[in-house]
Order: sequence, then C-alpha cells, then structure tokens
Amino acid sequence: MSAADHGGSGAERFGTGSASSHHGELLQGVFRDAAGRRCAGLVTLPMAGLGSRARFTRRPGTPPERLTVRPADRAKAERAATLAVRECARRRGEPPCGGELRLAGGIPVGLGMGSSTSDVIAAVRAVADSYGTWLPPDTIATLAVRAELACDPLMLDARPVLFAQREGRVLEVLGPRLPPLVVVGCVLNNAEPVDTLALPACAQDDTDLRAYESLRTLLRRAVATRDVRLLGEVATASAVRGQERLCHPEFTALTDIAPRVGAVGVQIAHSGAVAGILLDPAAPGLRHRIDSCVRALRSNGIPVTRTFATTPATTKETQRGPAHRGGDRPAGPRAPRRSAHLPAL
Repeated sequence: MSAADHGGSGAERFGTGSASSHHGELLQGVFRDAAGRRCAGLVTLPMAGLGSRARFTRRPGTPPERLTVRPADRAKAERAATLAVRECARRRGEPPCGGELRLAGGIPVGLGMGSSTSDVIAAVRAVADSYGTWLPPDTIATLAVRAELACDPLMLDARPVLFAQREGRVLEVLGPRLPPLVVVGCVLNNAEPVDTLALPACAQDDTDLRAYESLRTLLRRAVATRDVRLLGEVATASAVRGQERLCHPEFTALTDIAPRVGAVGVQIAHSGAVAGILLDPAAPGLRHRIDSCVRALRSNGIPVTRTFATTPATTKETQRGPAHRGGDRPAGPRAPRRSAHLPAL
C-alpha cells in the first residue's frame, strides 16, 4: 500500500519524497540549443550521500492557501509544493487542498551544492506521492524553475547532461556516464554562502559562446572516450572562467596544488564556495595522491570536506571522514554552522 492510500475519503493523506545533491559544476556557461538559440547551461558533478527528504501531509477539503512548511524559511520548497498540489489535483480531477510539508536533510546551504533544488524536488515528489501519482522529470523540472527561477538537473538520472537551468530542459545528453573520478572536496572563501543574485552580471559575447561551445565539444569527447584527463581540463577551464565572477582568494592555491599532486584538474561550484581537486583513480598511487592533496589544502588554510568517487566501484575505497549524521541542516544563508559538518559534507 502506498503512502497515498493511508486514510479514507476526506482524511489526511501523506506522501514522501527525496532528492540528491551535487558538488558544483564541471562546466557552466552559455551555449546554443538545437534551434541555435543562445541559453545558459551547466553540467553538474554528481555526489551521492547527501540530499533532502520531504513528507507532505495533504488535507482534503482545506483551502489550498492553507499550506505550511517546516522549517518555515524554505520559501522555494513551499512554492514548489503549492504548484505540485495544483498539478497533481488537476491530473486526478480533484480540487487542490492545503497541507503541511516537512523537510529534512544534510546539504549545507549556500555552498552551491543544489540545496534549494533538492528541497524543491523532494517536496514535489512528496506531494505527488500523497496523490498516488508520478510526475515525469520534465514536469518536475518545469515546476522547479517556476518555484526558484533556475534549478539543477537533480530530477534526472545520473547521466551527464548539459542542462538549461533557467528553462528546466536538457540541451544535450553527453553520454551514459562520466569517466571515473576521485574528488577531494574543499570549501573556499571560509565557506561563506554565495548570494548569486548579488553577483555582478556577466555579459557573454560571441567570443564567450565559442569558448563554451568548444568546452562542450571537449567534454562530449571526454565522456565518450572515458578520458579523465580531458574532463579535468574542461572543468579547470570552466572554473577559471567562473572566477571572473566569484573571485575566491584561494583559487590560485587550488590550481597550484592540483598539478603538484598529480591531479587532472579542479572544479568549483559556479554559484557557491564548494570546490574539488580531480584525480584519476586508475593512475598509480591513488592513496598517496589523496593524502598529499589533503595535506596541501590544509597547509594553505583551505578546509577539506569529503573525498568521494563518481563510480560505485571506488567509493568505498576513497571516501574519507566520519559518516554524515542526518537531521535538518542550518536554515538560512547566515545560520551558524556546526564545525562537525565541514570535515564530511
């Protein structure tokens, strides 16, 4: 029996949903879509182990505006739940109603790991579950963009895609999966959240478009040929361009450390402070290179967070740090952080 079957007619119905997070981007910029139109796009770096969980209790017969969310500051998730209620009620031929949305999870806010999108998708899935229905990824993406203006492709499967975040659509499926990577994660700028709305506007001209399209071609080739080094070059080039807006003071140290430890490159969150040094797991001396990377980051005052792999085969070997404990993450961009969260995001 599904969660939506609990309770009789007119009784409260509940549903649950969840969504994953990511570790920033491998590529972000401006690209052409299939019609030749210019649009913003990104390719995220997936990361297992963190995400949002939602439980939605709908109350048939109550006004749809009587919808509450806990924690109360999750305005984007609240908007998403309201939109999802309307969509699911329409599909079921029922009037929309109110309810209560509860969110939990461990994604740090403001670091560029998709915390708001994860909340939004978990909320939409919980609402759909309460109605006993399933919403396809493109519908979830549309609702997510309406709720937060731009979203990450966390509603899709693990295939690497170039995603138009402001439109909620896939520009290109780059291949079946990323080449195997080991990522030594860290945070820049003292882990300060990034207010993306306060960043200066970045005008993208035809020169920028050609550069990003070239990186797109290289990333497509890297995925097709499983070329870890080429993928690292693309991610580094995109990160360098991203620093034109973010201006993290430790970024130069990050790019200096990477070649010294035999890394293939670096990646960053283009809308946050999380970053990573990318290693080829097939190259000799992986454990030594990870340890050298961690020491070099710490010696430069850069907090190390988590080492993880993009493929299940190497995750257990390379993941470091204590297991993350569940619970609500700090609410709001300026909420105090518990230091225990940084060693293992």
